[in-house]
Amino acid sequence: MAFTLRAAETRDASALNALERTCFGDNEDSFSPSQLKYLVTKANAQTRLIIDEDGALMGYGTLLFRRNEKKARLYSFCLHPDIRGQGLGQRLLLALEAVALTRGCDSIYLEVRADNRAAISLYRRMGYEVLHWMEDYYHDGCAAWKMIRSLGEGSSAAS
Repeated sequence: MAFTLRAAETRDASALNALERTCFGDNEDSFSPSQLKYLVTKANAQTRLIIDEDGALMGYGTLLFRRNEKKARLYSFCLHPDIRGQGLGQRLLLALEAVALTRGCDSIYLEVRADNRAAISLYRRMGYEVLHWMEDYYHDGCAAWKMIRSLGEGSSAAS
């Protein structure tokens, strides 16, 4: 199956909401439809989508930017369970790193659930390093790891 990556648009809000519910459930740590729409339309953010050949949304990642800061924050990263393990997470992450570089960022940081071994493994393979442990970070009490990756020379995003 072929997949394409593209920037999110306003028309993607309901598909983003459906994917968010599929991947994260309906809990206090997942985004509401209005939050997702804001991220795509008004926030100082960039969202990239993975679309399958039938036009279905299969993954997304959102970067947040702050004025006068050279670090981007990977705010959300989500792959439909049906496409995990096919290298698409790496492809999406590389696309987001390229976006951060074009915005003048020199690094990306993120928080990841301590029990999300697949995501932690992906981030480590992609060169993200652990900064510190964040106890009781998520609403359900799960801890998180804060991780960062330099986008300087020699990084895969810069090549």
